[in-house]
Amino acid sequence: MSACHESIRLLTSTRTNSILGIRMSTRIPILVLGATGYIGGSVLARLLAHSDRDEFDITALVRSPRNAARLDSFGITTVIGTLEEAGKLEVLASQAHVVFSMADAKNLRAIQAILRGLRKRREDTGDLPLLIHNSGTACLNDDARGMYSSDVIYDDMKPEQIEALPSSQPHRQVDMAIVEADQRGYLRSYIILPSSVYGIVSGPLVNARVQNPYARLMPHFIRCALDRGQVGMVGNGVSTWNNVEIGELTDLYMILLETLLAEPEKAGHGSEGYYFAENGEHTWCELSRAIGVALRQLGISKNIEPTSLNEEEVAKYGGTLGGYALGTNARCRANRARALGWRPTKTTNDMLDSLKAQSQALIMEQQAKQQMMM
Repeated sequence: MSACHESIRLLTSTRTNSILGIRMSTRIPILVLGATGYIGGSVLARLLAHSDRDEFDITALVRSPRNAARLDSFGITTVIGTLEEAGKLEVLASQAHVVFSMADAKNLRAIQAILRGLRKRREDTGDLPLLIHNSGTACLNDDARGMYSSDVIYDDMKPEQIEALPSSQPHRQVDMAIVEADQRGYLRSYIILPSSVYGIVSGPLVNARVQNPYARLMPHFIRCALDRGQVGMVGNGVSTWNNVEIGELTDLYMILLETLLAEPEKAGHGSEGYYFAENGEHTWCELSRAIGVALRQLGISKNIEPTSLNEEEVAKYGGTLGGYALGTNARCRANRARALGWRPTKTTNDMLDSLKAQSQALIMEQQAKQQMMM
């Protein structure tokens, strides 16, 4: 028997309680939050295709009855609800040995409810639950406003760099609460911090119209260019971010899970449990120019060179992070992730090459919406 299967056998030797109508299970109870999202759906699809799928009892929290019905067909237990329903989150977390938190990296109230549930599980059953949380390298942001590339590079093997980030940085309050819970000993935490994620997702969940196939950042730049008629950038666009392809990011999630089931002591947790996900760097100017080239190839625009956004445009196109965030530096190295055996191969050139297909998909999506409105 493999170490992974032996670990599964030991974990599933006791039965879990049934709350909220969730079925009893002698398998590993896994809770997936963000199951219909770009990253969460990709992780869920891999869990469904995993060689140990029969050992997993997967529950997903989803907002709509329609998505719940579609996920039911994949053999998943679904609960209809939102991250704002703290009591429901707490109960669901208390039933899970593994929680994949991939819905909202900045929702502190939601993570506090999850932590309460995992603490209850520890106290009631003696099980030491695992929390795998999706954060992001936006926590590394500076105030470069596109005017310079920083020499500061964060290393996930040097957690003191990350721990020194102030709580005012994006995601930090959530990440700090998770690490504190790990330090208190009632769970083990693992925080994955993807950089700019790219690529169009395909697969059964997308085909079933459950999963969002698009990332946020790259399409945001494309939509900005389509709206203003020319690609844009903050400042001179010379600040630097990393990037990672969605399939390879999902590989990291699976490698981490498999390590936790087979050799848990091999994976650092808590303050030693930050895992960057990156395999290349780009400047915002490089990204914008590649979009400009793609739009010219598609016959949408003749101008491939990005121009600086004015203050009104910065406010309009600043994205969910707001304002000048798309002109920041956030440089990192995924050395801890690679130490687990993660071996990404897609580079910045792959990211830049992917922008034409992403642009074409978004243009077709816009055209379809326009036709429906006519």
